Amino acid sequence: MNSAKAFAPANISCIFKVYENKNPRWMGSYGIGFTLNEGVVVSASKAKRNEVVFNSKSINFPTVMSVMKKLANEKVRVYIETKLPLGCGFGLSGASALAAAYGLNKLLDLKKSNKELAVIAHIAEVENKTGLGDVVNQYYGGFCLKLKPSSHFEVKKLHINNADVYCRYFGKIPTKTIITNKRLKKRINNAASVALSKIKNLLKVNDIKFGNIIKASKEFAADSGLLRDRQTAETIKKIEKSKGNASMIMLGNAVFSDKPFKGALKFKIADKGACLI
Repeated sequence: MNSAKAFAPANISCIFKVYENKNPRWMGSYGIGFTLNEGVVVSASKAKRNEVVFNSKSINFPTVMSVMKKLANEKVRVYIETKLPLGCGFGLSGASALAAAYGLNKLLDLKKSNKELAVIAHIAEVENKTGLGDVVNQYYGGFCLKLKPSSHFEVKKLHINNADVYCRYFGKIPTKTIITNKRLKKRINNAASVALSKIKNLLKVNDIKFGNIIKASKEFAADSGLLRDRQTAETIKKIEKSKGNASMIMLGNAVFSDKPFKGALKFKIADKGACLI
């Protein structure tokens, strides 16, 4: 086999709570988020040297390189194609790591299960501090509530598929700067506990609607101290004034909403998880 292709969806995190563990296998997050109908397509092929190419440009991508080192005993090239930006909250590190794992498994005939490959991608994310819970959502696809740490790979699927979601990104937030800041992490976890208890209450009364989840997400973004970017905050206010619901995408200076707004790209919440193409 000369090459193998795989897809993994983008993931938008609404609320997250960091779960610490000294072992990267078991570190992760609680929270809620959803996958989109857009994501990454990865082509894996044998090569003369290990290389990661992102939209035709050779880049340093430690998370994907970690997956390559864990899976490949020979030199390989991972070619990533996407319409979305890195570092703006779409979970592309996790998607790229997961799709790369699927592609390499097929290319090299490693015969690992999808779950084993997802765990490898999750560990790579944790080790490189590029994410904590994206891979789990991308493995399952859809609207996922994690009431156990993401490292357990157990989610509650919410039935909010095919809903339209509108996104606009203004700039990057390096995940590492957030999840390594002890003071900020404490504030995030306190805010997340409150927000997730609201989501649990909505579940109890069978009132899980996309708008209500966005409202809880917005409160979390403000209370956690993560909503600091002026453009992001002002955009959310404008959407709310026009009777829409909006919040910050975790983690990026970016906005998602259930209503169209100026400069936004339209996506759908999609139930499709990572797969070979």
